[in-house]
Amino acid sequence: MATVSEERRPAVSTGAVEARGAAGGAGEVAVRGSDFLQLAVADVPALGKAEWLAGRLRQAIGDGRLVVGSRLPPTRVLAADLRVSRGVVTEAYRRLAEDGQVEGRRRGGTVVVAAPFATKAGVRGGTRAAQAGSGAPLFLREPGAEVFDALRAAPAAVDLTPGRPDLTAFPRAAWLRAERAVLGELSADHLGYGDPRGTPALRRAVADWLARVRGVRVEPDAVLIVAGTAQALTLLHPVLRADGVDAVAVEDPGSLGARQHLLAGGLTTPPVPVDEDGVRVDALRATGAGAVLLTPAHQFPTGVVTSGERRRELLGWARDGGLILEDDYDAEHRYDRPPVPALRAMLADRVCYMGSVSKLLAPALRIGWLVAPARYRARLVTAKRFNDLGNAVLPQLVLARLMESGELERRLRLLRRRHRTRRDAMITALAGHLPGARVHGAAAGLHLTVTYESDVPDTEFAAAALARGVKCQPLSWHRQVPGQPGLVLGYAATPAGVIAEGVALLGETLRSLGRPLARPAARRFLTGRQGPDDEDVDRHHDQRPDGLVRQEQELRDEAEGGEEDTGEAGPRHVLEQTDAGDQYQSTDDDVDRAPAGEVPPVDVGADAGVDVVLDHGGYPLEDGEDAAAQHQGPGERDTAGHPAGALVRGLPRRP
Repeated sequence: MATVSEERRPAVSTGAVEARGAAGGAGEVAVRGSDFLQLAVADVPALGKAEWLAGRLRQAIGDGRLVVGSRLPPTRVLAADLRVSRGVVTEAYRRLAEDGQVEGRRRGGTVVVAAPFATKAGVRGGTRAAQAGSGAPLFLREPGAEVFDALRAAPAAVDLTPGRPDLTAFPRAAWLRAERAVLGELSADHLGYGDPRGTPALRRAVADWLARVRGVRVEPDAVLIVAGTAQALTLLHPVLRADGVDAVAVEDPGSLGARQHLLAGGLTTPPVPVDEDGVRVDALRATGAGAVLLTPAHQFPTGVVTSGERRRELLGWARDGGLILEDDYDAEHRYDRPPVPALRAMLADRVCYMGSVSKLLAPALRIGWLVAPARYRARLVTAKRFNDLGNAVLPQLVLARLMESGELERRLRLLRRRHRTRRDAMITALAGHLPGARVHGAAAGLHLTVTYESDVPDTEFAAAALARGVKCQPLSWHRQVPGQPGLVLGYAATPAGVIAEGVALLGETLRSLGRPLARPAARRFLTGRQGPDDEDVDRHHDQRPDGLVRQEQELRDEAEGGEEDTGEAGPRHVLEQTDAGDQYQSTDDDVDRAPAGEVPPVDVGADAGVDVVLDHGGYPLEDGEDAAAQHQGPGERDTAGHPAGALVRGLPRRP
């Protein structure tokens, strides 16, 4: 169960003040209640005390009496004031924590971190142009080099832009411990100019990480430490041109930012369409480009995983003289599918592999790596030397310490749990507020792509949403060839409760701009690819009655309290696995668990790349587990008559 931090001081009641009677002073009369929000004991109901208190706190946050940064009283103090058990107050705080409105900060107490926002007056009515409002200049023109800076600076109550990790989860304490340890051992010589390739310690740690997590075996000397994937592309510009490459094909849709970096280096970027198996190799050959930039483990923005057959075609194209630039930007963030090996593990001399910790820790660290074929390494080191003489040494040594100690893998496990919760909250909200839309890329990553059938351009949709306080990216930004409109919505950095409010505003915005989306009669079920070469399977949602929802919560609470969960909440219900052995727990682990409830069907397209493989216990496979060994035998079905292993949390079941 989520815990709420307390100040370590004696419990002193703020409102239960004892007053002596005026006559004789013999009797004592307790003035019962709390000065905090003027909560009176007489108002506490006989039943539903925690619900009542949580409602009063939400009301105070909503009307501004408790602003962001306000600290709530310690649970023991407020419980004494209201003459209730401490568990009542703890439960009320926990409910607000699940909504993302408060968080425990250990010795700092429980603090308000988010407040509801009001829809701007005047936006609900009027013309489309009026509703686009202040977002129009940003979205209704061709995106330039400054577009991402402008979008980051645009104010919004709900930020759903993709590519943003949860920066509140940055391991500050672990980083400080590692930094102190590094400084304690660091010699004076290490404070001078370092190796432009990166410190030997970090190159060894990255080589071990890639072998263990991504299946890429590489010597430390082959690793070049860079300031993120952006610098890796910048360093490759002159090297590629010197090698006779003047065009780098890109996926369509594909990352606008990556395309801009290539264009800035004087390279052309012919588009190559992406289907449900990944980039189309026949179209790639037709471009005549000597290189291609790919995101094969989790295609941006569609989320497609490049299939085994398509990988073999790509490797054949590369053996014929092509060069693959592999951007492995968020492959570690997977929830419902087995790990997919990097292309670099299959054809080392024709793949330039790029990765970073921007999505795992923080973009501000500006630390990434580039593993290139041997023929390019010397020229890339020269380009790095003349670019910045090498990355800062101290952050490299600290990161190496975190990698070697296992801290980074513990952080990844924590983030997977949190991101899965937020993803499920977004899917649930989309099902309720954009029921005719299709969701792509739910099995991994930090974002969802949502396409819809409407005459409203996605740039106009995004502009109107920004005017209402919701920030996201239109899918057309990432296209060179016109296609179906859509939005790219990030969920990793936003609490579940705020996600739900933001998606509700998106639904209102689209309905106000044009005809509402009609729920399709067919295609109400998730279909997707389990992984390379696996057959497509139907996906289902666990729609259960309220009693099972309550039972689910009870079982979750038991699991979080350290008890091992071995049961199910019903024949049609699967619980998310908890890592009972993971000692790296923090107060805010479960801050934004999506509220349980019946979820209407959401349509996710066959090209979504929603890759879900469950083990024999109904849980997603983790690193190192054999997906093939966990598959059910052909024709096996569960007690309800559905294919075994096809239950997916947060998704609809076939009637």
